[in-house]
Amino acid sequence: MDFIPGIQLNELFYHEILKPLLAQNFPTLTYSAALIGSGSDVLGFDTAQSMDHNWGPRVKLFLTPADYVEKKDAIDQCLRQNLPHTFRGIPVGFSEPDKNDGGTQVLKKSESGLVNHLIGIGTLHKFLQGSLGIDPNAPLTLIDWLTFPEHALLELVSGKVFHDGLNELELMRAKFAYYPRDVWLYRMAAQWQRISQEEPFVGRTGDVGDDLGSRIIAARLVRDVMRLAFLIEKRYAPYSKWLGTAFARSNCASRLTPILQSVLNASDWHEREKYLCDAYIIVAEMHNALGITSRVEPTSTNFFNRPYHVIFAARFAQALIAAIEDAQAQLKKLAPIGGVDQFSDSTDLIDTTPLTRRAQIFYQTEQPS
Repeated sequence: MDFIPGIQLNELFYHEILKPLLAQNFPTLTYSAALIGSGSDVLGFDTAQSMDHNWGPRVKLFLTPADYVEKKDAIDQCLRQNLPHTFRGIPVGFSEPDKNDGGTQVLKKSESGLVNHLIGIGTLHKFLQGSLGIDPNAPLTLIDWLTFPEHALLELVSGKVFHDGLNELELMRAKFAYYPRDVWLYRMAAQWQRISQEEPFVGRTGDVGDDLGSRIIAARLVRDVMRLAFLIEKRYAPYSKWLGTAFARSNCASRLTPILQSVLNASDWHEREKYLCDAYIIVAEMHNALGITSRVEPTSTNFFNRPYHVIFAARFAQALIAAIEDAQAQLKKLAPIGGVDQFSDSTDLIDTTPLTRRAQIFYQTEQPS
């Protein structure tokens, strides 16, 4: 079977198959339909390799709470009985979840019988509870925003809405299009702070002959620079598998990518440190071009009296914290640790919504001394 990008496939599937089927069997049903949430196809990064699991016709169908209770089972049964077994040469049915492979499901060819479809039937409330852990109708605080992993927000606003009969889905996506200004500034401050904490160590480790340690720290700093660039361009960053792919589509990629590759390819710490400083200066110039703080000089220099070159990235963090206008000082009182996915890269933490939401208590109780 030939590969069709998932967004294109699901849009065709909705208009040619799902929409007519719902109109015929549930003519008064009010719903929204989209391809959003997790998946490389939602981000537009899917390839033929992506067809090996959880890929195919898999539109999300959002109902009103009342219709979900009253009609979910009937809709599911109707789809099982009436969906075609293939669409554009691609199976519509899926295998049962493979418990040995994280619950993944694969396309399953069939010619008769019920179709084990992957059309997700739910409510917007349930979807947001699962992805962000919130009630979509409840007001959001600035602290709430810090508990949302960046990749989860990206999955929410990526993909495509095919129909919004509920008149809620597009509004919700607009609400989460990007961080509120003060959260944006705070997250950028935290990203600069991360850089400041390790920028002299590329040289220090190399200076004592620890080239492996120098390389590891340099790679961490490359990732921090990339994530900072996403923030400066007001683009949500995906999780690690797609970070480089998404970065290649950023406005600054043509300038930064060769330099960051040179950092990783450098054979000694002096060269590594030099290229990192070049990268810092570029993102520093990008920062100043935003005009959101007083100008911070984009220059590198020795780390105090030591022979290691740095940009003193904490200067940018301090300028950003000073620019926060938060009337309740929720963010100004916090140490610049950033969102949950900035102070931890544990997948088991940031992919577990109850845990990320529990971080709200941490933000509200743990203040810098």
